[in-house]
Amino acid sequence: MSANHDIAKLDDLIVTTIDSIRGYEHSAEKAPESRYAPFFERMAIERRAVVADLQAQSRALGGTPADYGSAAAHIHRLFESLRAALGGGDEALIAEVERGEDYLKEEYERVLKDDRTSPETLSVVRTAFASVQRGHDEARALKHELEAAD
Repeated sequence: MSANHDIAKLDDLIVTTIDSIRGYEHSAEKAPESRYAPFFERMAIERRAVVADLQAQSRALGGTPADYGSAAAHIHRLFESLRAALGGGDEALIAEVERGEDYLKEEYERVLKDDRTSPETLSVVRTAFASVQRGHDEARALKHELEAAD
């Protein structure tokens, strides 16, 4: 098992999780009066802790962890802003959050299934994945709640 492989996997998760943080912050900013704003804010805080743990593992392996999100996520937030401006409201925000959570969950699951990743790194990723799974499940439940209300 290669430390370089682990570092690369951790960096991928760090960038994607930073995208998640920015997505939640963006959603909270776009809907400050929404009943979902506390959820968005709580998840951004929780994901910052996840990133800190992933970065610490990368450093322990000799890496220089990423501290930036991806360009694709920035473009996604611009489209989300446009959709909200056109009247999408809470439903549009929750749908986009859930979509982002689906993607994030898939990224973590990919690393967890990678047999070239060391047990130490997998342990850190499993702990981080608990937050991802929780956020995914909450976003999905909120989406279904909104759909049922229609």
